[in-house]
Amino acid sequence: MLAVEAIESFYGSSQALFGVSVAIGEAEVVTLLGRNGMGKSTTIRSIMGLTPARKGTIIFQGCRIERLPSYRIARLGLGLVPEGRQIFPNLTVRENLIATAANRRGSAAPYSTDDIFDIFPRLKERLGNFGNQLSGGEQQMLAIGRALMTNPRLLILDEATEGLAPLIREEIWQGLTTLKEKGLAILVIDKNLESMMAIAERHYIMEKGRVVWSGSTAELRNNRTLQERYLGI
Repeated sequence: MLAVEAIESFYGSSQALFGVSVAIGEAEVVTLLGRNGMGKSTTIRSIMGLTPARKGTIIFQGCRIERLPSYRIARLGLGLVPEGRQIFPNLTVRENLIATAANRRGSAAPYSTDDIFDIFPRLKERLGNFGNQLSGGEQQMLAIGRALMTNPRLLILDEATEGLAPLIREEIWQGLTTLKEKGLAILVIDKNLESMMAIAERHYIMEKGRVVWSGSTAELRNNRTLQERYLGI
């Protein structure tokens, strides 16, 4: 579905990514792992065209996208849940969900607000509340719901549950598990390794702007040295 091939990305004159390659298949859940500042978010920004790659290729559903503007990339079917959520604070939960809703690829069963409430029942309870009246966890659920309302082929989450209470994290991971069962491809960044190993098939570890390891959940789980060296676990 998505093939990121040897991309190099920069912030001004400072190089942030050095030949990063990542692949995601249909209905597959894949993670980007690593300590802070290692290039995970930049990789996502490059995929979405927010920090365009200067070298390398990014192919989504057979289409090269590394030179496209970010709005064109999103319309092809990539749904981003950004770090910091970036929901609309002065719109209600319902308004946030429908503000950017679209079915550009003509899905026979596009997401509705009821579908979002089935995944995250808390949002239905807060339907009339403004975005700035929600807790951090509820805002994250809303950000995921808003991305789903664009009916993406691939859902990308940058820091899926960072800084959230354990109960809220559990609800979000359960929601992502439900989406996986529905066949949605997911690329996720987070620090909760056990939760990610429970849902993902494959993992990439990044250090200093490079992919230094990739492999299956079983391989990662059984390699404590790898976890300690690159993840500090």
